[in-house]
Formats: sequence, structure tokens, C-alpha cells
Amino acid sequence: MGKSFDEYSDEELFYLLCEDKRTAERAFSVIFSRHSPRIYAYCRRFIGNKEEAQDIFQETFLRFHQSASKDRVMTNVPAFLLKIARNLCVNFKKREKQAISFEDFMVADDASEVNSEKTELLDLIKDALEVLPDDYKEPFILREYNGLSYSEISDVMGIPLTNVKVRIHRAKQKIKDILSPYLQELN
Repeated sequence: MGKSFDEYSDEELFYLLCEDKRTAERAFSVIFSRHSPRIYAYCRRFIGNKEEAQDIFQETFLRFHQSASKDRVMTNVPAFLLKIARNLCVNFKKREKQAISFEDFMVADDASEVNSEKTELLDLIKDALEVLPDDYKEPFILREYNGLSYSEISDVMGIPLTNVKVRIHRAKQKIKDILSPYLQELN
């Protein structure tokens, strides 16, 4: 191998996961370092609970590694990782739905002491995101926090492009409706 692992594309690294243990570990390490912040952020925002998000995040990379095969056609590693994370998050939410309480929604993250208004606004945005239906929340997170295009979101979620656009528009409208009384009060 003449080049550094950092110089390989994601797809090349995916196929290196099938090589000897040392090569596979180095390839996985590069893929993990490239994509872990984005995947963790997605899990964290979708799930809301830090510990559960961490578990799903780890399971995502475990399943990704287990899926490596020379026979598998891999054209988009970031989308594949996001699809694994999405499926795990959706399944978790389905299982959690029966045992959810309102208090769980109100648990706030440990926020740094910036200033009370900014912290309050961030908490309000987070709470608004939490009460969005998953059908709206997920495409909104993929667009606003993960920077995916509408067509990428359509591919990841397996829904038509028009549905993606409608859901994101409705999510923004619902967040605006939820936040407007609080924003007026802050002003």
C-alpha cells in the first residue's frame, strides 16, 4: 500500500474492512473519525437521551463493520451509516413509545453557562424539536443538522422527494408556532 489510509475514499476503506485484522482496524478507524461526529449528532438529536443515543451510535458502527463484504456494492458510506443509524433510532422510538413520560421530555442537557437567555432559547428549540412528530422531526434533523440535500433525505428515508419537502416545511412551521410566544416574551 503506497498511500496513507487518510488518502483512501470511504468506499475503498469499506472494502479494506475485509482485509487482515490490522488493515481492517486502520480502515475502520479512519471511517469512524470521518463520520462519527455526524452520526452521533444525528442519534443524539433524534433520540434526545444521551445514554440511549450513545448506545445506538455504537451499534450503528458495529453493524456497519459487520456488513463489510467484498461482494457488497458500496457507493455512499455516509448515507449507508445514516441509514443504519436511522433504522436503529426509529426502532428504538417505537419500543420507547409505550413507556414514555412527559418528565423524560423535560430533561435538559448539561449546557455550558453562556448566558441565561441563550441557554433558555436553546432549551426551547430542543423542547420544540422533541414534541415534533417523528415524521417531521427526522427530515428536519437530517436537513438542518446533518446538511443533507432533499434528495439525499429522500434516499435515506425511502420516501418521495415531495414528501421530504412537505415534512420539512411543516416541521419548520410547527417549530415556529411552538416558539413564537416564547420569542415574543424574550423580546
